[in-house]
Amino acid sequence: MADSRSSFSVSLKWLWAVALAGTLVLASGNTPPRIPGSFIGLDKIAHFSLFGLLATLVLRVDRVWGRPGWRGWIAVLAVSVFGITDEWHQSFTPGRSVEFADWIADTAGAALATTLYLNWGGYRRVLETPLRVRRRKLVPKGATMQS
Repeated sequence: MADSRSSFSVSLKWLWAVALAGTLVLASGNTPPRIPGSFIGLDKIAHFSLFGLLATLVLRVDRVWGRPGWRGWIAVLAVSVFGITDEWHQSFTPGRSVEFADWIADTAGAALATTLYLNWGGYRRVLETPLRVRRRKLVPKGATMQS
């Protein structure tokens, strides 16, 4: 039972990474809307942030990495390759262009997020904190809790 539960947990962690990657592919296949008042570089911030998140999601699937010391490098490389293929995919979309700077932002975001996740426990704790807090059983005052 424990093995199937941990297998489900690994599958769920992959689900988030695949869902984000799919969303990025769908977004890059559409002509971008004109956003009035946006500043130059906003797309680089989006690339940096989203691909950093993607690298973190890939990195969190710890059971699939046979060599723990290589986890960070593999996550950055995988996301960087995905970024370059995403740029190539954009070349077929009217109104989109391939930008080397986008790929640099993708890779830099992945590298920073991976470095923070692996080396800063506070960052990792924030990311690993469950969104749903379990409720404690209420015990009346004076009563003892028996298991």
